[in-house]
Amino acid sequence: MSRKHLPSVAIVGRPNVGKSAIFNRLAGRRIAIVHDQPGVTRDRIAAECTRGRFTFELTDTGGIGAVLNDGFAEQVRTEADIAIHSADLILFVVDAREGIHPIDQELAKVLRKEEGKVLLLANKVDTEKTDNEVSEFTRLGFNDLLGISAAHGRNFDQLEGAIEDHLASIYVPPRDQGDASEEEEEAPVKIAIVGRPNVGKSSLINAILNDERSIVSDVAGTTRDAVDVPYRRNKKPYTLIDTAGIRPKTKRDTSVEVFSVMRSERSIRRADLCLLVIDASSGVVSQDRRIAKMVLDENKPCIVLLNKFDLYHPDAHFQDRIDQFREELGDDLFFLPYAPKVAISAKERQYITKIFDSIDGVIEAAENPVSTGILNRLLQTAIERNPPPVRQNKRLKILYATQKRDDKAGPVPVPEYMLFVNYANLLTRTYERFLENQIRKEYPMEGLPFVFRVKSRTLRKDAKDRR
Repeated sequence: MSRKHLPSVAIVGRPNVGKSAIFNRLAGRRIAIVHDQPGVTRDRIAAECTRGRFTFELTDTGGIGAVLNDGFAEQVRTEADIAIHSADLILFVVDAREGIHPIDQELAKVLRKEEGKVLLLANKVDTEKTDNEVSEFTRLGFNDLLGISAAHGRNFDQLEGAIEDHLASIYVPPRDQGDASEEEEEAPVKIAIVGRPNVGKSSLINAILNDERSIVSDVAGTTRDAVDVPYRRNKKPYTLIDTAGIRPKTKRDTSVEVFSVMRSERSIRRADLCLLVIDASSGVVSQDRRIAKMVLDENKPCIVLLNKFDLYHPDAHFQDRIDQFREELGDDLFFLPYAPKVAISAKERQYITKIFDSIDGVIEAAENPVSTGILNRLLQTAIERNPPPVRQNKRLKILYATQKRDDKAGPVPVPEYMLFVNYANLLTRTYERFLENQIRKEYPMEGLPFVFRVKSRTLRKDAKDRR
């Protein structure tokens, strides 16, 4: 079965019945945030999941029917409706402890129209003593009913079997009997979209997808989970990671937001490339620089997106606006010196193609690092032009440099260069930056961090990793 046409399984239900806990257990990893605060999941969160013979897309939805105080109830219902009408199988989740709720009854009326593709799950049936509580839910009118416990994994083997049986009735042949001649799908490029709240990250996802998959609002902090969105462009697979806005620690006012920010930080670490979104209409602020430092510290390829550029001197010519922007911000644009800057408008869906042109450029540069011979020539020229300073009555000597290969590198391999020197502690950060700048004059490697690994010839204890 092609990855482009995976069957879809959607999890729906009112708030706080355990949908995200079921999602995480089926997916085999913690993706959706699990919390006892109703309405935590707002967007559709999707993950590729393999159970038995089938691979399918599993989707978690926001709680339906919530009376939320932040104005998102209608949008959450819309998100769930999209999942319902696009799903091959719907897992309708209710709370066995609380019994039938009026929202359950209203939702059941809608779902009974989806005849033949609804599996009713009574969650929180944690022990055999509570099995009898499941029978009450037969009144909702569904033939397929199963009592489970997401917290303890009870009856999940039966759930997985029911999912497999349903998919088998729709999709033939199953995953492991596909056409052996079909070319293996290349690994998707994982792209984390990061930035402070309300700079337009979810709007960018929607502009790329030409979809309204992520909830977009002018309320800061709308996206709470790091959402993985499969995407193809020009036959190339990508995974777009829509992250929660990262606010300063002193302004994170709920435990849910703390967890969300932790997810965003982990998303940076697992990404192949980061898109740092900045609000061009308000300029670069200190939090933008803090997030940039996270990307820099993780040695991640990066592109800076100047979003909302349509609001920046809109009556001037585009290039004049670019020049003015650079002049006004000055050194603020250089907190990620290796990252190219792309001006866009996610809301107006302008210049989106330029993002992927830049991504292609970063990938091409990663696949063509500086060769060992050229690297040594450039370093020798740089040293002759500006010899290293004397420290502790000793001068740094670079004996040899070579490219360090990582056979397990992902789709965007970050080049690393091993420097063999007399004493590693003599290489100062300032001089390291000088060497990097001299190399970049001939090989810009836009979007890629420059990673030096330094090793002493004489004192192994001085060996150290440096960026």
